[in-house]
Amino acid sequence: MNPRRLLRLLPITPAILLLLVFLLAPVVWSFYASFTDAALSGKAAKDPQWVGAENYVRMFSDDSFPMATWLTVVFVAASAVLGQNLLGLLIALLMTRSRKMVSDWVGTAVVAAWVLPEIVAAFAAYAYFNRDGTLNQLLAVLGTHGLDWLYSFPLVAIILANTWRGTAFSMLVYRAALADVPRDVSEAALMDGARGWQRLGFITLPLIRNSIATNLMLITLQTLAVFTLIWVMTAGGPANASTTLPVLAYQEAFKFGDIGYGTAVASVLILLGMVFGAVYVRLLRERRP
Repeated sequence: MNPRRLLRLLPITPAILLLLVFLLAPVVWSFYASFTDAALSGKAAKDPQWVGAENYVRMFSDDSFPMATWLTVVFVAASAVLGQNLLGLLIALLMTRSRKMVSDWVGTAVVAAWVLPEIVAAFAAYAYFNRDGTLNQLLAVLGTHGLDWLYSFPLVAIILANTWRGTAFSMLVYRAALADVPRDVSEAALMDGARGWQRLGFITLPLIRNSIATNLMLITLQTLAVFTLIWVMTAGGPANASTTLPVLAYQEAFKFGDIGYGTAVASVLILLGMVFGAVYVRLLRERRP
């Protein structure tokens, strides 16, 4: 290799080593463990044996796996792609058109949920949606009888909670992207008679296309890995109605002690994240004539 290229790589060598040790190594171990009968206790904990694709065959014949996969896709689509992404864009657009004081207050209120530790945000969401929680107390004041939201609509509750917590990131991304949109282009379209929704659809959104794809990729991958929020609010219940793939992997590996099967589920989650990432990376590429 060219010595100059080696010198250019030198400053990022520590970062590459950290990624190899703390990211690639666990992923490789996870894939390896998924082909063994590794366990938390017993003989398999001391001396795991190679079982081939047995864990994957069991996984695809298990009714809980396709349900967890479907719930994960719904959770990501509703919470990240629709909830955080669209709500973040809407708030960013409103903030660009509002007074500075209003913009600052709104931004602070939205970011406050994002900067909370995940465990604190999870308990706050649990207190809000609980049968005797804040939401039902507010409904009682209005004369409406509340529901046991975490039992009747657990997936809806965790989708709303995750949207509440994660919208700030999308808002910040779109605030920065909208600030870079040339004002003269929008003003020219306004002078030509373009309405607000036309300027948004044909000028603003195409100009921030890369920011949209980047934001979608980041929040999708982040939402795929959400565990603490779901575990605190519902623990995957009732009757696995909110058991996503991270929750299923945790239950199998650490609740039932089957590390091999749990890492097989986690490996599918990694592959699912790679698929989403590949789609968004493709969207990030500039269109060529």
